[in-house]
Amino acid sequence: MKALKDFTIQFVGLKEGEHHFDYSIDNRFFKNFEYDEFNEVDVKIDLKLIKKSTLLELYFDASGFVNVNCDLTNEPYNQDIEDEFKLVVKFGAEYNDDNEDILIIPHGEYEINVAQYIYELIVLAVPAKRVHPGIEDGTLKSEILSKLEELSPKEGKEDKTSEDIDPRWNNLKKLLTDK
Repeated sequence: MKALKDFTIQFVGLKEGEHHFDYSIDNRFFKNFEYDEFNEVDVKIDLKLIKKSTLLELYFDASGFVNVNCDLTNEPYNQDIEDEFKLVVKFGAEYNDDNEDILIIPHGEYEINVAQYIYELIVLAVPAKRVHPGIEDGTLKSEILSKLEELSPKEGKEDKTSEDIDPRWNNLKKLLTDK
C-alpha cells in the first residue's frame, strides 16, 4: 500500500486549528483497493482537519464524477458525485473503529491514513441502481433499450373481460352464495 502513503496525514506536527488537504482521485486510487466497477474516475476531495487538544475532526467533501455502466442498457455514462462525511478521531487505550463516525486510535499515534474513508465515501455516493440519464428523459437510443421495449408487455392485454375468465371459477362463486 505504498501508493496510498500520500493519504497519510501526520497530525502531530500540526498546530491546533484548521488545516486543509486536497486530493485528486482517479482510477489508480481504486486499483489499490482492487475495485474495478468504475470505467473512469475524476473526483476532488477537500479535507478539512480541525485539530483540538484532545481530538481531531475531519470533514470530507467529495465532488466530481465516476463513469459507470448503466444497469439497464450497459451504456457508460458519467455519474455525478456530491457527498460529504464527518469523522471524529479520539485517542484511547487501543484502536477501535466500531463506530462509523468515531475512530479511536492509541495514545502516541502521530499519523492517520484517510484513504479508506475516501474510498468508502466515493463508492457509497454512487446510487445502488445506476440508470443512464438518457433513459429517464427518453433521449438515449440503444439496441438493448429498443429490444426491452419490444419485449415488454403491452397495455390493454392485461384487462381481462368476463369472457376471459375460466368458467370453473363461476361454479366456485356459486358455492359462496349457496346456503
